[in-house]
Parts: sequence; structure tokens; C-alpha cells
Amino acid sequence: MKREKMTEPGCLPTSERLSRTQINSQMTGYARVSTGDQDLSLQLDELKAHGCKKIYTDKASGAKNDRHGLTECLKSLCEGDVLVVWKLDRLGRSLAHLVSIISMLTGKGVGFKSLRDGAIDTTTPSGELIFHIFAALAQFERELIRERTKAGLAASRARGKVGGRRPKDINDPIVKTARRMHADGLSIEEICTALKISGSTLHRYVNMGGDDESK
Repeated sequence: MKREKMTEPGCLPTSERLSRTQINSQMTGYARVSTGDQDLSLQLDELKAHGCKKIYTDKASGAKNDRHGLTECLKSLCEGDVLVVWKLDRLGRSLAHLVSIISMLTGKGVGFKSLRDGAIDTTTPSGELIFHIFAALAQFERELIRERTKAGLAASRARGKVGGRRPKDINDPIVKTARRMHADGLSIEEICTALKISGSTLHRYVNMGGDDESK
């Protein structure tokens, strides 16, 4: 009798793997507003109506890396769970960041839904396809930025300009301050701590030459 070959769970599409584990899945919500005086109520109401029993929140700019609520939310998710947000911009600070988070969730077997962005639902085949398109766009965006940066540097070199931060001269306020503090006998550690510079930077400032302001 011929045996039917079993498919390894890890080889299945994300949407199919999720469908096998969603019997005990949990809808987890994440909501965010940018400032403390903005209201989370609308997001919270829609997430609860969608079946989210647990909702993590942040009152912080999307550009911030240290969003405590998001960190705790991502830690809490297990295989088969589904992360739900009100809109995509509540989760990621950029397209590349958004793709990075959803890819991480996919790797854990966690689904993702956006309530106000229609087709974004990685628990369905069509939603998973949309996400792959997003990922391709993010990669395209990164390549464009890389190419523009290279073209800009090449154009600058052609005009005789060298990339990088312009070196400070002896008349720069921080250089003057460092040299005066050194002349006044403060220790290297005290100067570096006060001015937030390294010992090698201080050494370079002190040895720039010119008239010592302490004279």
C-alpha cells in the first residue's frame, strides 16, 4: 500500500501553517498615538470589536526605536497568534521597518492584520501575496537610496569635494573650550566627560597648534 507523503509544517505557505494552528490562536492588538494628548479610544474600540483580548499601547512617535508597548507586544506573541493593528503606520516607522517586523512575525508563525488597510492580512493567501509585494517595494526603495547615495558621492568627488564630516578647525568653539580646559589643568577624563569627546579627539584638538588661549 502506497503511503501518502507528509509535508513538513515549515515548508507550507504562511497562511496554511497559520490555519493549522489558529484553533488556539489569540488576537493581540497594538495601538499607538504620537503624543500624550492624542486619544487611543478609536483604535482600542476597533481592535476590541475585532476580537483582540489583549492590547498593547504606546504614546510615542513612530520614529522612536524605544517603544516599550511594541517591544512587550512582540515578545508576547506565539505561533498561531495574530497581531492586529488599526493602520499600518501605527506599527512601522517606514516601509522597510514594517516589512522587517512582519517578516519576523512570519518566521515565528504569527499572522498580521491591518484593519484599515483592507488586503493586508497574512493569514490569507491573497494577503500574504500583498505582503510579498510590499517586501519587494521595500527592497526596491533600499536599492534606489543606495544608488542615489553612490551617485551623489561620485558627483561630489568629480567636483573636488570629499565625503564625510568636515574637520573642526582651531577656532571651533568646542576646540577652544577643550584647549582652555586642558591649559587650566583639568584631567583628560574630566574634559572628555564634560565635552562628550574621546581621548584621541582631545589629543588632536590640543595639538592643533596656534596660539594657546590660556596665554
